Amino acid sequence: MASAGDANGKVNLLEDNRIDSGIIEGCNISESEDDSAKNTELEHKENLLTNITEDGDTLLHLAIIHEDEHFAHQLIQLFPKDVLDIQNNLYQTPLHLATYLNLSSVVRDLVESGASLELQDQEGNTPLHMACEQGWVECATEMIRNVSSSKLAPVLESQNWRGLTSLHLATVNRQHRLMKLLMKKGADLNIQEGTSGKTPLHMAVELHDVVSMTLLLNKGADVDVPMFNGCTPLHLAVGRQDAAIANLLCQSGADKMLRNIEDETALDLAGGNDDILALFPFDDIQIQGRSVVRVPF
Repeated sequence: MASAGDANGKVNLLEDNRIDSGIIEGCNISESEDDSAKNTELEHKENLLTNITEDGDTLLHLAIIHEDEHFAHQLIQLFPKDVLDIQNNLYQTPLHLATYLNLSSVVRDLVESGASLELQDQEGNTPLHMACEQGWVECATEMIRNVSSSKLAPVLESQNWRGLTSLHLATVNRQHRLMKLLMKKGADLNIQEGTSGKTPLHMAVELHDVVSMTLLLNKGADVDVPMFNGCTPLHLAVGRQDAAIANLLCQSGADKMLRNIEDETALDLAGGNDDILALFPFDDIQIQGRSVVRVPF
């Protein structure tokens, strides 16, 4: 994502060369305007509209960076779809920039005009990734409000270069409203990030975020999905000596006897913590895969 310094530099560029909105009006071609001089002037104005800066920005990119929403709306109506999706040198589309700056009305216009939700910037983020990372609920809502499930599925499944989906980012940043929105639109609750295989539930456990955990579990998240190393959310909670979170997982039906690739159960990670050991009844202790049965004497 462009830094604040990058954005300020581009704002200054636009301020140094302010474009009058009369350019827009001049591009409304009339059949009666067949005079060669007028055509030459029109071509000049059209070239200005489609010009790309050394940073790869179109005039629409610059209007959004400058937060000139009125001008941006005019350009969106004028530009064809493929121009709306031009990526600058940071692989940012106008939709990325409008989202980053929380310009929800511009986001709405871009989406309604057919701007792509799937294009990724230099960090692999889609505009929806950005909205979930920044906490821009209105922008995310405008993006996905009227998108069909079939078209939205690849957007929800898209991972950035850190292996994170939009739901992972919403969870990591404790954006509970966004989590609810994504769940409502069919986000996979058990999707694993690409580096270690954590699900959103694993991440909520690591953050001791009971609200996120409750949201996920109430919507049917699998409490026992293992990471690539075999660790379930319960392994993480017990390993962190987090008795409260471990208890919530156990109450949600977590399997206490699942083993990771080190052949450890969650109990093996308890480290003598009495509060955690109390969650594991004697009958749950197993030897060589078999439960130890209490025998009366």
